[in-house]
Amino acid sequence: MVTDSMLYSFSQSAEPTFAHPHSRASCNPTLSKLWGTKLAVSCKPLLRIGEVPDSHNLKVSASCSRSCNGGDGEREKNPMAAALQRQLNGEEEEDAIREECGVVGVYGDSEASRLCYLALHALQHRGQEGAGIVTSDESTLRSEVGLGLVSEVFNNSKLAKLTGKSAIGHVRYATAGASVVGNVQPFVRSYRFGSLGVAHNGNLVNYNHLRAQLEDNGSIFNTSSDTEVILHLIATSRDQHLLARIIHACEQIEGAYSLVFLSENKLVAVRDPYGFRPLVMGRRSNGAIVFASETCALDLIEAEYVREVNPGEVVVVDGDGISSSYLLSRRQRQACVFEHIYFSLPNSIVFGRSVYQSRYTFGEILAEEAPAECDVVIAVPDSGVVAALGYAAKAGVPFQQGLIRSHYVGRTFIEPSQKIRDFGVKLKLSPVRAVLEGKRVVVVDDSIVRGTTSHKIVRLLKEAGAAEVHMRIASPPIIGSCFYGVDTPSTEELISFKMSIEQTRQFIGADSLAFLPLERLRGMLGNEAPTYCDACFSGSYAVPPTDLLKEKEEQHLAKMRVNNLDASMLGAVRSLNDTTNQRGDKSREFAGIV
Repeated sequence: MVTDSMLYSFSQSAEPTFAHPHSRASCNPTLSKLWGTKLAVSCKPLLRIGEVPDSHNLKVSASCSRSCNGGDGEREKNPMAAALQRQLNGEEEEDAIREECGVVGVYGDSEASRLCYLALHALQHRGQEGAGIVTSDESTLRSEVGLGLVSEVFNNSKLAKLTGKSAIGHVRYATAGASVVGNVQPFVRSYRFGSLGVAHNGNLVNYNHLRAQLEDNGSIFNTSSDTEVILHLIATSRDQHLLARIIHACEQIEGAYSLVFLSENKLVAVRDPYGFRPLVMGRRSNGAIVFASETCALDLIEAEYVREVNPGEVVVVDGDGISSSYLLSRRQRQACVFEHIYFSLPNSIVFGRSVYQSRYTFGEILAEEAPAECDVVIAVPDSGVVAALGYAAKAGVPFQQGLIRSHYVGRTFIEPSQKIRDFGVKLKLSPVRAVLEGKRVVVVDDSIVRGTTSHKIVRLLKEAGAAEVHMRIASPPIIGSCFYGVDTPSTEELISFKMSIEQTRQFIGADSLAFLPLERLRGMLGNEAPTYCDACFSGSYAVPPTDLLKEKEEQHLAKMRVNNLDASMLGAVRSLNDTTNQRGDKSREFAGIV
């Protein structure tokens, strides 16, 4: 039965206040600065679920046209016109929030490099651009890094050279710094007290400021990665002991960081005071200590989960055992909720919660909030599968595999000279006509970013014979970029920032569209809800992105200077014109013309 549940539209207009219905506070100056204008956001019902509007022509309000397109609102424009044009041109673009990075640390095992290799393989979903391992034999650090997947970077001969009982490793997707081998971690640098390796999951929001300061003082950088700043801060510290130097560096950096350091005789794990990114500790049966971004890495190498590294905690493992300190000022935890929506594997325990159970519950909530008369429930694999199972179970509708994902698509592919529509999506996803033909289909996905991929998926399903396609998204609308170690498009490229839910539905071509309500997401988290970061949904940032705000301010000041210069020049021109006109009048008067 179709119920009276409603889909809602969030319309934006330039006003002196910001009041998003999902925000924790009625005013958010940080987000206003990032967007370049303060926005008043109103909420109104658009249509009941399953109801088809009279016209499928996308209509955008004049206020949205002005704020999103920079025009005067004299004519309505599609805010996603650029994305549509890229599709018409056959241009493929990344339309997903990309995984950030994964880190591993092993101490006290003669096969540390191989264990690190296996653990990185388990974390491959967190980064596919590069991988690296650094080992220590208590006298020398040895490093091997490269571009590509873990299995492409390492082989038996390379692992055999990485001797020692301690190791750290990293899989990378670039959130700061270009995709070149020089930016692949772990980084190893020598300084007056020896050598030090570091692997970092996260993103520093004051990186540009710190780098400029260090360069002014003579530091020379070898990479464009924000992680290198940490090593420079450690090297320039006046403290004598490694732990004190690490603390000195961490006191100056802002943002998200889960770090593992390796010296000749110590393994150090650090998590930022807000705990944005996950970091867990485990122990193998032989007593070896393991750190990893997710528990799935512990499972593969048969390490028993011990606990999380707590926000603001520094854990040191060396010949004297394990020591823990809380030398960083602690804040209320702000764990990234997107770890449970998309990033982490379903078999991981992240922030003390089962990822599988979280996603299953998201699907159940969607079935309650946004039911649809349907014959089958399918998922956009892989991250939408568990939520789809929850939706199907709650709705009492069978779940089937309507889309099959290819796991053998490389990073590059050759397209025939005659363009194939939606080529990139078709390479990855194949519809199952026997499941879809003539059926009313609910398709569950984890999120919508730009909307271009969702548009292609809906078209793919309908071309395979689906009678109706009802899109259900197991997260709230994404209205803000992430600055804490996740690669997201700019705010202006996010479809939910520019469009209402109904406009998004029309853009992707679905018969209905619904998102997981933010208040239900927080309700599922219960008393822990304030300890999760949902800035990409609410616009409430725990740590303001210092570098970006400064860049926006500098751009604003530069624009003001240009405007002032233009006004000054205009005044001078007008003054010159007035003088010229006066002289012309006198000349004409003298000549008897006037």
